[in-house]
This record gives sequence, C-alpha cells and structure tokens, in this order.
Amino acid sequence: MIHCVLVDDDAQLRESVGGYLRDFAMRVTVLADGRRLLALLERERVDVVLLDCMLPGEDGFNLCRALRSSFAVPVIMLSARGDPVSRVLGLELGADDYITKPFDPRELVARIHARVRRVRHGTGSALDAVEQHVRFAGWTFDRMRRELRSPAGVQVSLSAAEFRLLSAFVERPGRVLSREQLLELTRAPGIDVSDRSIDLSVSRLRQKLGDAARDGGLIRTVRGEGYLFDGAGGA
Repeated sequence: MIHCVLVDDDAQLRESVGGYLRDFAMRVTVLADGRRLLALLERERVDVVLLDCMLPGEDGFNLCRALRSSFAVPVIMLSARGDPVSRVLGLELGADDYITKPFDPRELVARIHARVRRVRHGTGSALDAVEQHVRFAGWTFDRMRRELRSPAGVQVSLSAAEFRLLSAFVERPGRVLSREQLLELTRAPGIDVSDRSIDLSVSRLRQKLGDAARDGGLIRTVRGEGYLFDGAGGA
C-alpha cells in the first residue's frame, strides 16, 4: 500500500483529495502545516509527499529544500501558481514533480503511481540509486532507510542533525565546505543553528565514524576554510 502524506492548509482540499486517494487503496496522512511533517518522516515510512507551496509559517519551498537535505522521499508540489518561475523554483529546490491547482485527481493519482514506481524499480527518485546507497571506506550509508553500517556490519544510530550532515558530505566528496555552507545545507525548519552547532555535529559524527584524526581521517579540518569529506580515507 502506498503511504501518501498530503500537506495543505485548505481543509476542503485535504478532505476531498485525501478521500479520493483512499479510494485508490492508498494510505493517506493529512497535515495542515509542515511542522509535523519532518517528525512524521523520522518515524514512519512514507512513499510520497504532496506539498502545498503556500503554507502558513514555513512556506512549501523552504520545506521542500529541508526535505531534500534529509530524506529521499519523492515530493510532488501542489500550487495555484502555475507560472514558469514558480515551477522552476520548485524543481530546483528538489521537488520531483509540480502540479498546478485546480488539478484532475486522476492526473494526481497517475503522477503518484509514476513516482513511486520509479523509486521501487530503481529507475529514478528524489535521490538516484547511487545516492541512496553510499559506500565509503568500508561504511554503508543507506539514505532511504536512514541507516549507517560500519565495516563490521554494525548499525550506527544517527541523530537527525548527524544524518543531514553526513548526507551533505557524501553528496560533495572532496570539496571543502565552509561552516556557512554546512549551515545552509543542514538547516531544518524551526531549528536555530550556529557555527558552534556545526562543529559539535562534526565532532559527534567523527566519533561515530571512529574518525579521531582532524587532518587525515574521513572528515578533514581545513584550517580557516571548513571541512572536507574524503570518502577514500579511513579511521
């Protein structure tokens, strides 16, 4: 059964679209804003997120960027704004698809099935197959399942901040990332972060990777510039 999360502040739309999707044997969770979405994704498997662009508080575009930095779930943006600029912005921020309101529910169902089918068959997703399963220095990082396994096969737990940080690193191996860049790449809605919090997250992630070295390990400190992830390195 496909688990679909619909995030929209329009109660009538949530009721009508949610009911229609359930008629197609989908499990549907409806939310009025994005505050609970990230927490839901932390604890449950979700196959696709339907995300309204214009949400109260944190708008859908910022939320989409936060989702893409932390989760591999496909995102279909829903918007009354059908102009090319809005479409391009949504897709550039990581949305997998963009559909303009009002829409034909049958088209939405078809797009949901297409996105989920591509993920399950490994032919495409918010993160491609290579990025879903990252291997470095004997470690295995499954971004879809949010699992990290050591070279000995032991599962290592990661906090949400550590998961976002490792995701940012494995996406950009061999590149020096400043603290400001890491702040932007790992930012989550409603959470204040600072340079100090990045340093703490890096320190904790190093400990979990058994990576004590500052200059020759997996996560290297580049003095005056930031951090560099060397996937060929090792503890």
